[in-house]
Order: sequence, then C-alpha cells, then structure tokens
Amino acid sequence: MASSDKNRPTSYLHESGDRIKALIDKAGPQQPIRTGVVHPVNAVSLRGVAGAVEANLIAPVLFGPFKKIEAAAQEISFDLSAVDIVDAPHSHAAAAQAVASARAGELDALMKGALHTDEIMAEVVSRDRGIRTERRVSHIYVMDTPAYDKLLFITDAAINISPDLEAKRDIIQNAIDLAQALGVAAPKVAVLSAVETVYPKLQSTIDAAALCKMADRGQITGGVLDGPLAFDNAISAEAAKTKGLNSPVAGAADILVVPDIEAGNMLAKQLDYLAGAVAAGIVLGARIPIILTSRAEGTLPRVAASALAKLYHYARANKPI
Repeated sequence: MASSDKNRPTSYLHESGDRIKALIDKAGPQQPIRTGVVHPVNAVSLRGVAGAVEANLIAPVLFGPFKKIEAAAQEISFDLSAVDIVDAPHSHAAAAQAVASARAGELDALMKGALHTDEIMAEVVSRDRGIRTERRVSHIYVMDTPAYDKLLFITDAAINISPDLEAKRDIIQNAIDLAQALGVAAPKVAVLSAVETVYPKLQSTIDAAALCKMADRGQITGGVLDGPLAFDNAISAEAAKTKGLNSPVAGAADILVVPDIEAGNMLAKQLDYLAGAVAAGIVLGARIPIILTSRAEGTLPRVAASALAKLYHYARANKPI
C-alpha cells in the first residue's frame, strides 16, 4: 500500500516482527551457543532466557544471586534443573565472573540481564580483565519496521557517545559484519547527517565524506557506503530522486550510521514506539557477541537478539576479528 506522500517509503503490510521471527527460525537448527547471562534476577530477563532456550538458540550459564534467580524462575515456571548457575552476590560480581569466564574461552556469547549496561560493559572493555579486541565495541539495532521492505540496521545507539572518525570506522565495520552474517552479501551503508552535502560547519558531513573515501581505499570492507545522507534520502528513493541524488545507497539503505548516541537512540526508539518496529540489539567488537537489550524490552526482542548472536557466532567462527 503506497503512502499518500511520494517522499515517504512504500508501506508494506505484514505481521509485526515477521522478519525478526524469520531470523529466529533461521538460527534454530544449529547447536545452541553457550551464553553467560549476567544477573537475570527478574521475570522479564529470565523469560527472555527461557524463550531463547526454547528456540534452541542458547545453552545458558546464569551468573547472579542464586536465591533471586530461583525466585524469578519460579515466578515464570522456568525449570532450572538442567541450567548451570554461578552464584554471585550482586550484579557487579556477576558481570566480573561472566566476563572472566568469557575471557577463559568458556562462553560463546554474553547476555545482559537485570543490570545497567555500564556495569557489564565496564568489565567487557577493562584492559586487564576484559575481552577487548583491537576493534572498538559498538551496538547495532536490527529493526523490523513495517514501513520498510527489509531489515534496517541502526548504529551506534547505545555504547559510543560521540565517536570520532576512527571509532566510526569500526562501528561501520561491525555493522557490515553483522549484516553479512544475516545474509546481506553487500550491505548498503548510509552515513547520516542533517543534509546530503559536505558542509564544513557540520562535522558529521565531513566524517561521512572521509568514511566513504576510507571505504574506497579498503579501510572499510564488505559494504557499499555513501554519505552524507539525510534520513529521508537514505530510505526513500523518491526523496533522493526529488533532490537529484545519484547514489547506490539512497532509498535502499541496509545500515544507518548515526552521528552520535543521542541521534541513534532517539531514532531507534521512535521507530520502536511510534512506528511499530520490533528491534533486537547486539554489541560486537569484543571477542564474543554481547546480547544487549533494554530492561524495558519484552521477550521477542530478547530472543531475537540471541538469534543474532548465534548467527554471527557461526558465520564468524572461521573469521576472527
């Protein structure tokens, strides 16, 4: 059903989240990945674990206070008899023990439970105790938006506050790697700004132009980049045509690279809460993927994020960062 405004993308009618659900189905057949779940002490976080187990996505190892985990499991009737639990007195200890286990090679992924993002990420990026690589860690939302005809990747909306050019290079490469792991062979990357021309007073336009040249020189690989692009030009072919843009990305972007965390966070949550999107979030750039969802998210986004981690794990098994 076409929108009444020609400058808006074509609207597609489908079940909410059906493309996200297809990713869960796609990830199901392979062996579940051993996943350290950090501080799953409430019904919401543990229900996501239960859903991922039921979908054959993860083999969980729960890190946190045993009695609180047990109480949450009883609340949702989740059987813990076959689940490994590492007793930890509080969320900080749970994060430290889970990351230590990952550093020892005992886990394929981490999952955030009922704790703040900075608690788990502080351990992940610790120079002495963490699981850093040479690449910057970054967050990617994979969004199934009813008004767009394919999955949309938005980065970075949760980790890097105001990334510089070098950080943006890693942010883009992480997103390309994830898109390829999900089956997008050559993802189209739109580097966003407020305008589609290079404007010296607007740093995001300068960064966008530099990133595109970095891709030309092989410093970013696997994707097709263009920018700066305004949001409308990135996702609407009609808007791009009206503005006279000749671009392989405009109107068909797979990945949207935002200037900073504020722009990304607001964009993703607007699509989620106002446009009916279903979102799954993951952090890449560390030794293993990190399933990172908002504490307000329901079960489907948590299970879908587990599917992302599993698909990425198997796609990258022989291609370490």
